[in-house]
Amino acid sequence: MTTSRFGAGDSGPGVETPGPQSFPAPAVAAEVFGERLELAAHYTQLLATDGVVRGLIGPREAPRLWERHLLNCGVMSQLIAPGASVVDVGSGAGLPGLVLAIARPDLAVTLVEPLARRTAFLTEAVADLNLGNVTVLRGRAEEVIDALPGADVVTARAVAALDKLAGWCLPLAAVGGRLLAMKGSSAADEIAEHAAAITALGGGAPVIHLCGTGLIDPPTTVVEIMKERHVVPSRQRPARSTQRGDGGRKRPRRP
Repeated sequence: MTTSRFGAGDSGPGVETPGPQSFPAPAVAAEVFGERLELAAHYTQLLATDGVVRGLIGPREAPRLWERHLLNCGVMSQLIAPGASVVDVGSGAGLPGLVLAIARPDLAVTLVEPLARRTAFLTEAVADLNLGNVTVLRGRAEEVIDALPGADVVTARAVAALDKLAGWCLPLAAVGGRLLAMKGSSAADEIAEHAAAITALGGGAPVIHLCGTGLIDPPTTVVEIMKERHVVPSRQRPARSTQRGDGGRKRPRRP
């Protein structure tokens, strides 16, 4: 068997062995998923069937799941250290969080998703794929901060602009942890536009990585932001007030 160079791998549960026609680039898929390739193929089938029926994946995406989704997300695992805890924000159909959990059984992955129909699909997929390293948590990022310890890595894909993304994701990371945001060709422009906001949120200087160079074209663009210090989210800041001479009423100060 082939072991992925992107991280530790072991055999997944018994699933039907996919034929060569299942993969647009068999050697690349094997390079990314190693011994977990059959498991990745089984997840792809779930996306192409149940995922489309439930409206999680568009019908036009089904024929290109490997190129645009599985491989695109899988190569991101090269940025994650062995044994890391990962929180995936806005998981949707499990991209990239479930893909990372398949490629890297050494990771402890929490999928955070607010919509019930999506969390239902994720929960069923995790059970079907027998992924013991995955937890599904329903809620928005700002709602689950107190339910999770600080993660080594927080991931997100195509969720929002970088300033909003940092505001949602950095509070879920431990100090010294990192946000890995999958972005497109505008990544450098977003960094320039939102650098001040990222700093105010406790983030360090963003770094752009191109993952999967030489394997996929184009490579996956990932913006890495380290959490340098803890900043209490505005919803958690205690309201401060000052006494006024108007019958004892208090006016809250701005946070």
